[in-house]
Amino acid sequence: MAFFWKRPRASRLAGKKLLSKQSSRIELTIPTHFRCPISLDLMKDPVTLSTGITYDRESIEKWIRDGNQTCPVTNQVLTNFDQIPNHMIRRMIQDWCVENRAHGVERIPTPRTPITSYDIMEICSKMMAAASKGDAKRCLDLVEKINVWAKESEQNKSLIKDNGLGYVLAALFEAFSSLSFEKHEDLLKEILLLLTWMFPLGVEGRSKLGSTQSLRCMTWLLSVDDLLLKKSCVLTLKELLSTDQTHVNTLVDIDGVPEALINLINAPDSHSIIKSSFSVIYHILSTQIGHNKLSPRFLELGVVELSLEALVEADKGLSEMALGVLDRISDSKEGRERVQKHALSVPLLVKKILRVSSLATDFCVSMLWKFSKNGDGSALVEALHVGAFQKLLLMLQVNCGEETKVKATEMLKLMNQYKNKLECFDSGHYKYLRKSY
Repeated sequence: MAFFWKRPRASRLAGKKLLSKQSSRIELTIPTHFRCPISLDLMKDPVTLSTGITYDRESIEKWIRDGNQTCPVTNQVLTNFDQIPNHMIRRMIQDWCVENRAHGVERIPTPRTPITSYDIMEICSKMMAAASKGDAKRCLDLVEKINVWAKESEQNKSLIKDNGLGYVLAALFEAFSSLSFEKHEDLLKEILLLLTWMFPLGVEGRSKLGSTQSLRCMTWLLSVDDLLLKKSCVLTLKELLSTDQTHVNTLVDIDGVPEALINLINAPDSHSIIKSSFSVIYHILSTQIGHNKLSPRFLELGVVELSLEALVEADKGLSEMALGVLDRISDSKEGRERVQKHALSVPLLVKKILRVSSLATDFCVSMLWKFSKNGDGSALVEALHVGAFQKLLLMLQVNCGEETKVKATEMLKLMNQYKNKLECFDSGHYKYLRKSY
């Protein structure tokens, strides 16, 4: 098979670093048995399956991870998934690269040996032993070693996730959180960075991260001037509360939680941080204790205004979380009045109906219904001005939740009482819609 290179372009082969050193076009033939049958690229780490066919390790591991149980070339069912390194082919590829160095071909480095389950069990034992002695430096060295393993290959990542390392890291985080936050900041940061790609954790791991010491530490870390650390913290809080809202009972008693979350939203350095922060606030306000204890503070910090501002140009995920926060904050009289008072509230709620997702529509209808049941009717009149009547009628024609449908029907009936206040209201626009109430 022949490949052509030009000076300004890099080849896909050999890690995309094969460049021509001549201005003229150069033809270089790569031996067929040096190329992976899956990717057709030059193999970096050739391994042989039980069928006798050699593949590049990265390609065949992805093939197996995708659920395939056959050999890609022979289509035979694999009796096992053992991958035996083909040292002879690898040395031949390296020699070929050296021979063609003048054409800009870089030598393929000798691949690292993949880790095994035994390696992970051994490092877990070492970390637990070091933690029991309070040896933070030794723990940090071991955590950094795990990070190096994870960066080497996706196979290593999968093994790390599947062999209980998440629980050990969570236990380590709890142990050193109970000591000095400042003293062990580097270790706690590295643990959180690893944990964010190990989610979801098991019940035991979540219980360690959901302890008072761990949550207090995460709240403190949210104030540290490190964007990556803040992202890891808020993602961990989101994971904990979305899987088990009982952790809210512990979180609400920790000082500075509302301030830390609002500060993350006020400093829009990362879209994912903002969305995760709204998600954490939503889960807090979704519990009775969280709403009672923290909703007044969130109102003081301007969560209503921030949520409405976020909705203006938000994507689906952020829209759902911001609307969820507004819906939960509207459960109280003070929150409802604060939301309704804002000039953007009703127009934005009507606009988002049927335009984002079914969940977002549920939140919008829920808030409009709360305004209509607890106000003087001004919100309904404003909603009519911006086209809510037609949207609610259309909504009844699609598949929406039964509770949302009942609320929409009630609002339509109430809106009929205010239609004479609108000069531009014309029921003729809706006479062809099938009524469902």
